[in-house]
Amino acid sequence: MSKKTQIFIVAAIIILAAASRLVKHPFNFTPIIAMSIFAGVYLNKKWGIFLPLAAMAVSDFFIGFYDWQVMASVYAGIALAFLIGRALKNREKWQTAVFGALASSSAFFIITNFSVWAFFDWYPHTWAGFLNCFALALPFFRNSLAGDLIYTGVLFAGYEAVLAFYNKKLAKNELSA
Repeated sequence: MSKKTQIFIVAAIIILAAASRLVKHPFNFTPIIAMSIFAGVYLNKKWGIFLPLAAMAVSDFFIGFYDWQVMASVYAGIALAFLIGRALKNREKWQTAVFGALASSSAFFIITNFSVWAFFDWYPHTWAGFLNCFALALPFFRNSLAGDLIYTGVLFAGYEAVLAFYNKKLAKNELSA
């Protein structure tokens, strides 16, 4: 399979994952972190970082933009998930994909909730307010973690299934030629 074909398949999977953000889903149960990990593993730095962030920006355009500080923390969390994916490159086992999803979910939770606590007056800027902010966000973390684990599995397994199908078809064509 050519490198161009591989990049096309990965890009198509990422775009489909981003588009799924536009359909009704439970809060924070989205493929965004999973697609960033996936891009980190399968794309080069230039396209890998650009594609998930661009997909997020396009879907934010349709869903609606929000406070810039929190939005910046969300995009930083997505970029960090990409970097975690890059670190997992060449270690393509299901255990490393699960680790990447757990690490990325946890980092995203910490970054975004710290941002909410720091930049809004919703919680007192005290230790108690900080703990309350994080405690009240735990139901969202549960959904994020479940979504990240499930979507990471779906994206990686889907990609491997497409590769296997393509390679089988390619081998069949070579035999008949």
